[in-house]
Amino acid sequence: MSDPNSCDLLIQRATVFDGTGAPPVVGDLAVSGDKILVIGDLRNWSARETVDAHGLALAPGFIDVHTHDDRALLIGDMANKTSQGVTSVVVGNCGISLAPLTLRSAPPPPLDLIGAQADYRYASFADYMAALDRQPPAVNAACLVGHSTLRVGVMDRLDRPATGDEIAAMRARLQEALDAGAIGLSTGLDYAPAEAAPTEEVQALAELLKPAGAIHTTHMRSEGEHVIEAMDEAFAIGRSADVPVVISHFKVHGKANFGRSVETLAKFEAQRLRQPLALDAYPYSASSTVLKSQELGEAPKVMVTWSVPHPEATGRMLDELAAEWGCAIEDAAKRLQPAGAVYFAMDEADVRRILSYPHTMIGSDGLPHDAHPHPRLWGSFPRVLGHYAREVGLFPMEEAIRRMTSLPAERFGLTGRGRLKQNYAADLVLFDPSTVKDRATFEDPKQASQGIVAVWVNGKSVWRDGASTGARPGRALRRQQMQIALS
Repeated sequence: MSDPNSCDLLIQRATVFDGTGAPPVVGDLAVSGDKILVIGDLRNWSARETVDAHGLALAPGFIDVHTHDDRALLIGDMANKTSQGVTSVVVGNCGISLAPLTLRSAPPPPLDLIGAQADYRYASFADYMAALDRQPPAVNAACLVGHSTLRVGVMDRLDRPATGDEIAAMRARLQEALDAGAIGLSTGLDYAPAEAAPTEEVQALAELLKPAGAIHTTHMRSEGEHVIEAMDEAFAIGRSADVPVVISHFKVHGKANFGRSVETLAKFEAQRLRQPLALDAYPYSASSTVLKSQELGEAPKVMVTWSVPHPEATGRMLDELAAEWGCAIEDAAKRLQPAGAVYFAMDEADVRRILSYPHTMIGSDGLPHDAHPHPRLWGSFPRVLGHYAREVGLFPMEEAIRRMTSLPAERFGLTGRGRLKQNYAADLVLFDPSTVKDRATFEDPKQASQGIVAVWVNGKSVWRDGASTGARPGRALRRQQMQIALS
């Protein structure tokens, strides 16, 4: 008979944050296989591997609810996430997903943020999920299907509303994706492929979500001057379909809108009492996406993150390039296309106000294929812990952890994750609360954070001693295996 007081992994003397927001307690945690076996005083237990965590914090693995890791999951060790303590990601945000779509030409922006023509090779969502099963990622992945991806797949022109037949074709593709395990539909109505889509088009697709127990996430039509109207549209889509809505990277953008987070948060809070809503934000006052001429006037500074015709411009400021080329900034931007950029167009006071809101989840919105990415790709979660919790004092450490664990697990229905609890998945992060800190900068963005000691996904070590282990124990988290619990 096997020893009942034995396990595969034993973490001892840790300061345990269970993910609920409760104050930490010092204790031990045992893992058997891919599950948490027991938490408590386990000093007499034995294990195949024992970790002395005295002076270190143990928390559930962090959940990055807003990523563009669709392709990265299949090709890399996900060190930019595991080095932060991230163990699960949500992909397919902002209306763009790798599936269901095959292409005969280069993908239109912003679909080029997650892959080139050859990467769009999944005719069905089931094909993409099967690829994740064949080649498991380093972290767990819950997958959204993108509205813009659906449009590109069925429409000959994107500068108009979809016809009835085209909506029917998109509905068929969306239903297939939901049947294959997609957790919901995402929109990116601020981007060219979806700008011409009226509210009614999105509503016609969202009708399929409630029967499937799925959600709707949105990069709203505006985060600037018309942000209130955009919020009203997002709320209306949720009410029409009777489904939860998650507003992505909640912010106000552009100098003319500095301070409007007071207005937008008040509106969100009032509406949250009437319908199921959630939001996420990243801990930076600069955004990043494709280089768009219409955003140049809103940002005092713009940094180029990649450019196909001018790769030498990567990491350079747009105004400096324009001066060197002897042209206007707008002309320089055209010359760089297709390209990506960081926009320094947010107010730190707004960022702190949004992060302080009790219902704010953390989503990095990192772009792993940018040559010179925004530092949020490597630094978001340690920045919340080290800068905003420990140094600024926006919230206690246990509250910061809740925003990154149990709260997103509840909102996205990732059952059995996001808490340190018996029989929950052994997604774990061990870190030093006194030193944890982001090191990625706008000048040098690909730097692993400090203070993340070890990370486990489904009980397997993925980050240790400052390096990826190379293990790929992650799983595709299908909607059928989960329950949306957004209250």
